[in-house]
Amino acid sequence: MAEPRTRPTTADPAALLAALAPAQRRSDAEAIADLLGQISGCPPVLWGTSIIGFGQYPAATGPWPRLGYSPRKANHVLYLMDGFDGQADLLGALGKATTGVSCLYVKRLADIDRHVLAEIVRRSWAMMAVRYPD
Repeated sequence: MAEPRTRPTTADPAALLAALAPAQRRSDAEAIADLLGQISGCPPVLWGTSIIGFGQYPAATGPWPRLGYSPRKANHVLYLMDGFDGQADLLGALGKATTGVSCLYVKRLADIDRHVLAEIVRRSWAMMAVRYPD
């Protein structure tokens, strides 16, 4: 099996966030990274060149962040565990966001309810702890 291309690095995640423009995008990115760090209790690690991960678990393709985040140009992408209790209700209450398989796409934090986002992240983190205990 080939090695995954996206792996943890020693690069500084704060430098990735600091380089984002415009200022609102950078501010949203920093707030999302802070939220993931607070909920996970893990330090941020830059995976590849654009994913900030918190914790890790043994995915089928190799290690992957338990919580992940990428500040892409079109959307902020949060990598979360899919299928936790109450997920559909929380996503319905979140606001303007879209989803993909284990991904949550948010254009701007002003478009969503941050308390609902925090609960989504908490439940995803809790589900990961059950599925992949340390």
